[in-house]
Amino acid sequence: MNDVLNANLVNDVLNVVNYSLLRHGSVKNDLLHSLGQPPYQAIFTDQKQIADILNFMETVQIILPALQSLDYFKKNDFYTYHHILMVFALSTLLAQDIVSDYRDLILETASGPTHDFGKICIPLNLLKKTGPLTYSERKLLEHHTIAGYALLSYYHQDIQSFAARVARDHHEKKDGSGYPRGIPLEDPMVEIVVISDIYDALVSSRPYRPISYDNRTALEEITGMAERNEISWEVVKTLVALNRKAKPHSSECSISIEKRGTPPPGNAYGIIAEEKNNPEDN
Repeated sequence: MNDVLNANLVNDVLNVVNYSLLRHGSVKNDLLHSLGQPPYQAIFTDQKQIADILNFMETVQIILPALQSLDYFKKNDFYTYHHILMVFALSTLLAQDIVSDYRDLILETASGPTHDFGKICIPLNLLKKTGPLTYSERKLLEHHTIAGYALLSYYHQDIQSFAARVARDHHEKKDGSGYPRGIPLEDPMVEIVVISDIYDALVSSRPYRPISYDNRTALEEITGMAERNEISWEVVKTLVALNRKAKPHSSECSISIEKRGTPPPGNAYGIIAEEKNNPEDN
């Protein structure tokens, strides 16, 4: 029985075929719609640039299980679906100014649209919970990084796959204060995904808070992370420059350390709730 199961698993891997991301279902239309909404409409202002990015993204091929996970999230957890698309678009834009071979990396691994692939292993009621998480729930949610790494390593048959490493490391920090391994983040392309992930999580709708961060406050939160050496200034300055009307080069972008923004009220993120007693333990 085990031999048959193992043979089927091997065949599944050998028969993995890549498919176009933007030609799948309504992905392209959904992405275009989101790019036209605040705050992204202030970042993606150059129509030629948008066309170039879309043309490039048209060439991106990803594995069928990743496309199926997008369908799953679109139906069951639209927050995650929207987040995956926006992180991919933003990280592609940021990488243009920072990583010389970013196109080769993305084409080779499709790291953007699979960074949260491991969330298919997390119960929907946990992904969509509106109140604070308990410590146990928080640890289970954090498991999506390791789950994504394991799944993508399996499908790519490569434990060094860049896509798998992005899935594992996109919550790590430069100072080693992140998770799951608490290692210093050193890869520039991974850090681009990290900062894109943080930015979209702040400015987009989330179940755990009634309203999103306004753009100014979100950028101030991110610059505060750079001040604490959790993320690098290079990527932060590139993101801030893209939010400026004049679109200066990141090397010419000055950032004020004054904080005038106000985080949204009722934000449950980071608050640890009390564990509920299990009746079976009594």
